[in-house]
Amino acid sequence: MKIVQFILFLLCGLMFLNAGLDKFLHYMPMPKMEGEMAKVFDAFMTLKWLMPFVGFFEIVGGLCIIITKTRVVGGLVLFPILLGIVVHNAVFMPSGLTIAIPLFLIDIWAIFFQKKILAIL
Repeated sequence: MKIVQFILFLLCGLMFLNAGLDKFLHYMPMPKMEGEMAKVFDAFMTLKWLMPFVGFFEIVGGLCIIITKTRVVGGLVLFPILLGIVVHNAVFMPSGLTIAIPLFLIDIWAIFFQKKILAIL
């Protein structure tokens, strides 16, 4: 069970590390957005500091969720980001929920079911 748990947290952490680095380095292509989703993205891009801010916390949270001793902190850092991702996908792109919901559940697991780490805190 510990190996499966580590693999899940490693994959979750690497997903957020990749997403955070892309906000700074722009190495993944952006899909074409249309309609309401394009308006939301344009609104986000008017705030020049928002994407680097989110990217920084995705990198920090992704690294923290990989390391066992900082897993709860990583889960707490990623929780508001994941909540926004789940709500955005539920409203604008329900097909994205196939990735968002498992990541959200892994994050909940990182926060609430790490009894050894929570006992230290």
